[in-house]
Amino acid sequence: MQSSRPGPVILILATAVALFLLMPLIAVVPVSFTPARFLSMPQGTLSLRHYQALIDNPQWGQSIWLSLRIGILSSAIATGLATLFGLGIWMFQPRFSALLIGFVLLPLVVPPVVSAMTLYFLMTALSSFNSFVGYDTFLGVVLAHAVMITPFAVVLILVALYQVDRRIDLAARGLGANLATRALRIILPNIKFGIATAALLSFVLSWEEIGVTLFITSVNAITLPRLMWMGLRDNIDPAIAAISVVLILVTALILAIRIVFERRGSSEPQ
Repeated sequence: MQSSRPGPVILILATAVALFLLMPLIAVVPVSFTPARFLSMPQGTLSLRHYQALIDNPQWGQSIWLSLRIGILSSAIATGLATLFGLGIWMFQPRFSALLIGFVLLPLVVPPVVSAMTLYFLMTALSSFNSFVGYDTFLGVVLAHAVMITPFAVVLILVALYQVDRRIDLAARGLGANLATRALRIILPNIKFGIATAALLSFVLSWEEIGVTLFITSVNAITLPRLMWMGLRDNIDPAIAAISVVLILVTALILAIRIVFERRGSSEPQ
């Protein structure tokens, strides 16, 4: 019986490709320790001055907190809408389900610049009616991010739903379970990992969103990606390399925690 484990040549090639892809991320690490005031490799001496700048400059903390709140709220909205939409498509199987799915996934096809301009005109129009949801507001950014990330959540929710055996829903309906019971106690527990994955991906997409954010924000709602873009555009602040290293470590930690929970869930007896 042949072993399914890859040979040494495949492992070497895979490692080389992984290192090639990770090289830009790895290069950021030494740059973050440079003592210079501009982006450069350290020459003999290392410094933590740029990590200290992240603590001393309140703008970084404010932008991180704003991006965190926007990411959590927009991912919750996107995941909730995607779950409701997926349940409706899966349970009722409407005649024009393919058309409905295509309409929801339209932001994936439209160029990001077109979406950003459309959302800009929408936000400026909303600003003329209220001061809470509109251009350069917290809720306005949340709404725009939710529009952009919901299609990704829909894809993941639909993939999770189509892996569920439809016979368990038919059995529950045959035993007299109503619609809410079937959705909440039968279907949702079977796609909980798909929902968690959709929420995580939605948060990451909202956290790193920059294209739409540049169009719908100005001076009040400055997210972390926008602040980093401003630093690169205006003065090439090396603190950007420091915050990039922090974000890389946080992302790696979140992915490691997710993998651990998935393995624990798969190892539990069904």
